[in-house]
Amino acid sequence: MVRTAASLSKSIDALAALEPGFAAVLKQHGKPEPRNSERGAITLLRTIVGQQVSVAAARSMWAKLEAAYGTPPDLTRILTASDEDLRAAGISRQKAGYSRSLAGLILSGELDLAHLPSDDEEAIALLTKIKGIGRWSAEIYLLFAEGRPDVWPAGDLAVQVSIGKMLGLKERPTEKQLRDLGETWRPHRGAAAVLAWHNYNAVGTAL
Repeated sequence: MVRTAASLSKSIDALAALEPGFAAVLKQHGKPEPRNSERGAITLLRTIVGQQVSVAAARSMWAKLEAAYGTPPDLTRILTASDEDLRAAGISRQKAGYSRSLAGLILSGELDLAHLPSDDEEAIALLTKIKGIGRWSAEIYLLFAEGRPDVWPAGDLAVQVSIGKMLGLKERPTEKQLRDLGETWRPHRGAAAVLAWHNYNAVGTAL
């Protein structure tokens, strides 16, 4: 789990014992705090609303959506809303389609977020049935809403940059290279990602 300080700390200690670069980051920057999101459709809806916009813009859009569709937004009403209705609430045509896709899968029971498969890849496959939710978004959901310990968002640019620095690589590793490297860190790859973001935010420079 990466949802509690104790579980995250235990995983990071295991990683530091495996990789000197991780141990050096811990010595320099200390341990990261756990990050948690609420499990369920609303977190995924927030992800859709916040795609490709600033944090401030996402907050504004979310406030408009709640004003129009309730707090939290009513998925039944979103499912039947037109593009024009959702546009009036600040949601683009594309995101309107994504939002209805999420609502439809949830309300039909095809996607049961309370009982996702325990296998991470199977869970990712189900989550990515939602239009607008790609692998990265699914991985982030599993990490922070479910606290799964071994989810590995190797396609994340910041993780690639940070891991490259921690391992002393000459170039930023590709997603495939990072997935291969991460095999050594099972079953603590989720904590490796959290540590990578922690280091990236502290250092903030690219390879």
